[in-house]
Formats: sequence, structure tokens, C-alpha cells
Amino acid sequence: MKQKYRNGTIAEADSGQDRLLKLFYGHAAGRLLLKPLIHPIVSELAGRLLSSGVSCLLIRPFIRKHHIDMDQFEPVKYKSYNEFFARRIRPGMRPADPDPGHLISPCDSKLTVYPIAEDSRFEIKHTVYTVASLLRDPELARTFTGGYLFLFRLTVDDYHRYIYAADGEKGPTVRIPGVYHTVNPIANDYFPVYRENVREYSILHSPVFGDMVMMEVGAMLVGRIVNHQERAEVVRGQEKGYFQFGGSTVILILKDGTVDVDEDILENSRAGWETIVKMGEKIGEKTGRVAGGFE
Repeated sequence: MKQKYRNGTIAEADSGQDRLLKLFYGHAAGRLLLKPLIHPIVSELAGRLLSSGVSCLLIRPFIRKHHIDMDQFEPVKYKSYNEFFARRIRPGMRPADPDPGHLISPCDSKLTVYPIAEDSRFEIKHTVYTVASLLRDPELARTFTGGYLFLFRLTVDDYHRYIYAADGEKGPTVRIPGVYHTVNPIANDYFPVYRENVREYSILHSPVFGDMVMMEVGAMLVGRIVNHQERAEVVRGQEKGYFQFGGSTVILILKDGTVDVDEDILENSRAGWETIVKMGEKIGEKTGRVAGGFE
């Protein structure tokens, strides 16, 4: 997908990971080859390998390939590739926008924003969802009709920790293990889905933005989601959790009349461009806000 920085500069569109996934999902033969790779046993074995000491051999080649500036991160001797993948950034490198009336990006990512209509469908990790199928809760999904879905797509070179986008009371975590589909790869050319990805979400009861959904979606193979809190009072900019290896996705869903999305992000999304954002930066603000506060 095409990508832009906030200043309008065009970025390189596809990573090698994106091209590989398109190859797998875009053709019947590729989907046939993909099926054994997404089996839970394969994911478990891959996870064990990437958490082992021998996986440290992968770290330096990865840094070189993706031109990662390690000066941004805490100096640590990593014991495994997964430990490196979930590395922490140095304090002050991702400051949260200080204005509580601003919605902030929960992560480094490529962002697309979609308006939510009753019949809206969204492609997330090569699987098509409605809000109801994403949440597996049609009644809850209906309350977000007219609002916005923020899709933050992380690739392997992104920082894989994420924060709260607003202050509020975090509700309990809902864990959805994912569904593996039996698919005829020939008949399935139009709708190439093998699985729904593992995902977790909770409702944040925000005094500024109302009730909003915060969701994390795991990746093919490992993509393990590690969240820190269950029910808790949280503050914007506080770390919510992190992903282990794999490109991953964070989703925010906000109700109608709660947020005005930054215009550059809306324009890019309408034109089919992803906007490159960094953790903590402003991506919108409370609807109805006036100088000095709120209406």
C-alpha cells in the first residue's frame, strides 16, 4: 500500500514482508502453501525457536537489513530474538502530545482511518471483517456506527510496544483466539481467507472521547500479544503492552461525534494512502473543542 509521511513526502510502499504476504494470499497456490504455516503447532514451535538463545544469531542481520537506529533504544544484551523484537525505546524518544484534548497514536505504524457505516467492511491482515465480526459482538458494534475505525499497521521494522491513546478506566480484556478456516484454494480466489487472527480488546471509558475500543491483532506464525493491565485506571502515554515477533496491528474504534480526525490523515485515507505516524503524536482531537477547552 502507498505510504506518506505527515509532511507529505512519499515513502517506499512495500516491505519484503508485504510482498511475501501478497504472494501467499493473492494466488490459489500460495494460499495452499500458507495453510500449514498458520497451524497452531507451527506457531508454537516458531515461538519457542525465537525465544531461544540460538535465535540471537538473527538479530544483527535484521538490524542491517532494516537500517534500525539502535541508538534510539535502551542498551541491552538480548538473550533471544523475541527479547530484541520487544526492545524498549530510550526515555524521551516518543513523547506523548501533552494536550489531553488530543487523541494520540498508540504506536509507530502506518495508519488508515475508515468511517463506520452499517455495512462497512475492513481488510485487516488479509481477512475481511465487519465491526461486528471483529468484536464478535453485534450489539456492541452497533454503538460505533457513524464513528471511525483507526487501523495502525505495524511492520517488522516498527517499534512493537504500544500505549494508551487517552486517559480513562480500562475495562476487562476480551480475548479472541482466532478461527482457522478450511478453504478450497481454487474456489476461494475472490475471498482469500484462511483464518481470523488472534486478537484482544478492551473498552476504555474515556472522559474526553467516551467509550472507545482498543484492540491488538496478532500476526501469522507468532505475533504474540502481551498486555500489562486488566481492569485499571490508565493515563494517555502509559504503556499498554507489546507484540512479540511478527508484523502486527493495533485498532482504535471511536463513536460518532467524539473525534475530529486530523485532515491530512483523512485525505490520505480517502486517496488510498497510509500515513506514517509515531507513538504519542496527535492524530485527532475532541469533537466540538473550542479555544481553551470544550463546548
